[in-house]
Amino acid sequence: MFQHVRPRSKLHSAIMIVELIFHAAVRDVRKGHGNAFWALASSILTTVIFVLAFYLMFTILGLKGAKLRGDFLLYMLSGVFLYLTHIKALGAVLGADGPSSPMMQHAPMNTVVSISGAALSALYIQVLAVLVILFVYHVGVTPFEIYNPIAAFGMILMAWFTGVAVGLVLLAIRPWFPGFVAIFKTVYQRVNMIASGKFFVVNTLPTFMHNFFDWNPLFHIIDQCRGFVFVNYSPRFTSVEYALIIGVVLIVLGLMGEFYTRQYASRSWEARR
Repeated sequence: MFQHVRPRSKLHSAIMIVELIFHAAVRDVRKGHGNAFWALASSILTTVIFVLAFYLMFTILGLKGAKLRGDFLLYMLSGVFLYLTHIKALGAVLGADGPSSPMMQHAPMNTVVSISGAALSALYIQVLAVLVILFVYHVGVTPFEIYNPIAAFGMILMAWFTGVAVGLVLLAIRPWFPGFVAIFKTVYQRVNMIASGKFFVVNTLPTFMHNFFDWNPLFHIIDQCRGFVFVNYSPRFTSVEYALIIGVVLIVLGLMGEFYTRQYASRSWEARR
């Protein structure tokens, strides 16, 4: 992973950075288990259990009647899975190695590589999980059709991107206010259980509920994803542009904050707390 090789050109330097990010992502995927297969399987199983729990809850509470005309699992998965992707990306970035980590003692390693590796590992696990779930459902239960699969996958990437953006901002301020960041992360996850809109069809909500949820980029992403999944649903109150703008702004703020925090990095920060 760490090699003392002098780059011969800018292209060679870029290739070395990409290779380092790849190894950092592999390390982040495997750090939960010594065996790569079981590390992937346990992560996929977590997602499957979460989806099945919501499926049973929707069925028992009779919420199937509120779904769009189309496959119920796709309706549920378009909300639950994007929520999971967003939250897991946030948690992965927030848990990435910081500037005072022992990993940063190795010359090629830096916080950008660490953050990128953590973010990509979260995306890899989530994409693999949804492919496994959809494949098993399509082959073993009932065939289904997604209206615009490429655009729907783009919404998965958007949910991941905004999760990375929020996590990056929290990562930048965590050394200064660790207690606040821990509380905010928990509250943010709990609030998004409802505020993400995964339980609702946005076009059927009254105006006052639109105003309550409209601040949340994940709310826009999930509704837009359902427009790409179902042929008979056209989102009228949300936009991809809003989520993209919020994500870009948070990424810029997070990078600026992380650069500033890095200048004052110290191992004693965690020790004194």
